[in-house]
Amino acid sequence: MELRQLKTFRTTAQVRSFSRAAEILDYAQSTVSTQIQSLEQELGVHLFDRLGKQVMLTNAGQRLLVYADQILKLSDEAYQVVADSEIPAGTLTIGAPESLCVYRLPPVLRRYRDQYPQVRIALQPGSCPDLRRATREGDADVVFTLEPAFQSEELRVEILRTESVLLLAHPDHLLAKQPEVYATDLKGEPVLLTEATCSYRRLFEDALAQADVRPVTELEFNSVEAIKQCVIAGMGIAVLPEVAVTREIAAGEIAALNWWGPSLSVAMQLVWHKDKWISPAMHAFARMTREMLAVENKRGQ
Repeated sequence: MELRQLKTFRTTAQVRSFSRAAEILDYAQSTVSTQIQSLEQELGVHLFDRLGKQVMLTNAGQRLLVYADQILKLSDEAYQVVADSEIPAGTLTIGAPESLCVYRLPPVLRRYRDQYPQVRIALQPGSCPDLRRATREGDADVVFTLEPAFQSEELRVEILRTESVLLLAHPDHLLAKQPEVYATDLKGEPVLLTEATCSYRRLFEDALAQADVRPVTELEFNSVEAIKQCVIAGMGIAVLPEVAVTREIAAGEIAALNWWGPSLSVAMQLVWHKDKWISPAMHAFARMTREMLAVENKRGQ
């Protein structure tokens, strides 16, 4: 197996198209086909199922993709170590929850891309448990989590800031007029929830359970934006980070309720594996993240 074959294989797997992979890699389509065929012959398996203009990974292809990612990442790392270059380059894989991907990280990523154009950024949205696992298994260089502060023997964890989490409703909702809102006030209320692995959802559910409160209906969403639109439509109560609803609150589309219950706040944390080699690209990203997002800088709050 050659590195160029593995790169072609990984790109094809990502875009599910020989022609699109050829465009990205600046190859002729015949070159992509030839490299994939050569790899399949060497391994003695089919890596892709050809489905019209699209291709899909076979089971063997899915297994190879895991190793191809690791081999190519090690290749990038080896190049930088041997070359002893202090100029950030290569691929940097970053993971974060959706709300941080959308509302906190874009200014950082934009500035980083402008300053270090030789670095390819791969952004992977995910839940906090999945992000921690990706860091442990080496699938991500650095991740952000949005959850109560934690410690780990395997991971380095750096708290950047506290993120306020708000209880939200339509401005015309009766609870929006109350000076104080307790868990017991939510009896019989429809509740709009994030996915089950969401840390602030668990904090909210624990607060309701302590008060022996069960919502009349629970609707679960994978998208913060979908939840916001449902709150605006008056469909129920929601719990979301303040940073995700600042604009809607200012516009009078959503009301923040005066929650008098256990704290729902979580920590924005920067996490990487304790044995991870800190490349120039990763070092520069961590430094820029601290400059722009750490609580002591008071930026973006």
